[in-house]
Amino acid sequence: MKRLALPSLLATALLLGGCISMAPDYRRPEAPVATQWRDAPAAQAATADAATANRPVAEIPWQDFFQDERLRRVIALALENNRDLRIAMLNIEKARAQYRIQRADLFPAITAGGSQSASRTPSSVSSSTSSSSSSSSASAVVSRQYGADVGFSSYELDLFGRIRSLTDEALQTFLATAETQRSTRLSLVAEVAGDWLTLAADRQRLALARQTLESQRESLRLTEHLHAQGTASGLDLAQIQSSVESARADVASYAAQVQQDRNALELIVGAAVPEEMLPPEEALKASVALAQIPADMSSSVLLQRPDVLSAERSLKAANADIGAARAAFFPTISLTASTGFSSSQLAGLFGSGNRSWSFAPSISVPIFNAGSLRASLKVSEVERDVAVATYEKTIQTAFKETADALAVRATLQERLDAQQALVAATARSYRLSTARYRSGVDSYLDALDSQRSLYTAQQNLISLQLTESSNRVTLYKVLGGLADGRS
Repeated sequence: MKRLALPSLLATALLLGGCISMAPDYRRPEAPVATQWRDAPAAQAATADAATANRPVAEIPWQDFFQDERLRRVIALALENNRDLRIAMLNIEKARAQYRIQRADLFPAITAGGSQSASRTPSSVSSSTSSSSSSSSASAVVSRQYGADVGFSSYELDLFGRIRSLTDEALQTFLATAETQRSTRLSLVAEVAGDWLTLAADRQRLALARQTLESQRESLRLTEHLHAQGTASGLDLAQIQSSVESARADVASYAAQVQQDRNALELIVGAAVPEEMLPPEEALKASVALAQIPADMSSSVLLQRPDVLSAERSLKAANADIGAARAAFFPTISLTASTGFSSSQLAGLFGSGNRSWSFAPSISVPIFNAGSLRASLKVSEVERDVAVATYEKTIQTAFKETADALAVRATLQERLDAQQALVAATARSYRLSTARYRSGVDSYLDALDSQRSLYTAQQNLISLQLTESSNRVTLYKVLGGLADGRS
């Protein structure tokens, strides 16, 4: 070993490290759900959109899915300012750094150093060890030692894959964090869209309430004129006055609700939303587009949802941890090696005769640990079983969310058609009742009942329109949308 050099030691160490892994072979668990949804065929006819037809929802960027330019700008503002998303991004950076730290253990940490030591031996000590016959000739001795070396210390040969399994675990944890960030981003987009649409609906309700109040005030002015002429009773006048005050209360209530909606939107966005980005009253009619959902769509599409992918990454991390726990039962071999120069004179430190090296292998064999290694392996196996159950539960939850959204979607168009027909019918009834009242045929009570029925029908139509738009956003979310989530 006279010519043993650090490069050859390093190459030998890396070769001995091997690629052995004692982790169990990973197999994706079977999805504990049906292969198809019962309501997917019924929903197909109601969800086709020319702009996104024949494209899986997961492949549609949110910029293509949400058609209203104001909503796009609000979502972009939220993606830039939302604190939850910012925390998720920082968690990714943290997980990436932790993975790099763990991965570094696969390789020796090579360091270079220089040293210098000096020591002085007193004359009284040096005289006692001197071979000189006269102690008076002894004097203090100063000795110096210089050294320069490069090497690595306590590098573990990964013969049984312990470090490699821990590295795989760190990698899967990092990838799971990235999927969690993608899920957070998707949820943020859906929540911003939902709050924006809710604000649009309440602004539309406020406009309807103001329109109704103005109509009631016009009726009040007419009735006051008729009452002054003696052709309208005091009861009619009182009923109209109560109707006006009720409409005023509705206007005040919806005005407050609109402000609360805006506050909620700005909270989730993380910044003030300019007035030009707020939804117009007609926003519910064409704010989102929805990809066509095939009648034979398989539930396997849920495997690409970010929360499902994150759960699977966590399962893989738990599987890799078993390999590390198994490897702990076997011996651990570590190497410490260095090569360099050593001399008592600094000027001659790098001379050919001053070459030095050291090589210190060590082995540690577990003999008795009171069952801690076996218990650690059991913990890893149980954690893997927990991860399997969590993964299956995540798929079941995803299936239920999608099934619920499809079930709502299947009847929405019919409900909208029926509600629109109801609004038209009550509008005709209100016009006829008002005409009969003004002609003196009926009392104002009939016209008031018709007006209330029309107002209620219009409010319900707005609610249904909000449900329809929100359902589109929900489907986009539960089917794993946001194809550009990594950009």
